[in-house]
Amino acid sequence: MPDDVSSTADADASSEPNIDPELRDQIEEALDTIRPYLMADGGSVRLLNVTSDYVVELELLGACGSCPMSTMTLRAGIEQALKRSVPKIKRVEAVNATATT
Repeated sequence: MPDDVSSTADADASSEPNIDPELRDQIEEALDTIRPYLMADGGSVRLLNVTSDYVVELELLGACGSCPMSTMTLRAGIEQALKRSVPKIKRVEAVNATATT
């Protein structure tokens, strides 16, 4: 009987709309095509989450986290590449992008 309880909890966790393994794999594949360019400049990105309204949340790593051009890279590079590869994606957000105010 305890097995039933834990499997129910697992089923509830996997039914979250932002946990779609197929979508996550598609996004990771698209990011893998971009990462070599980011790594050449000392940076990278990590996929953190995909919201229920198809907003991709990324963590900017290495030099990307502090680069003044990171917003431009995110919008013109990463977001456009992800939208081309995974048309469901509406927007890409960086959770640790430097503020430009």
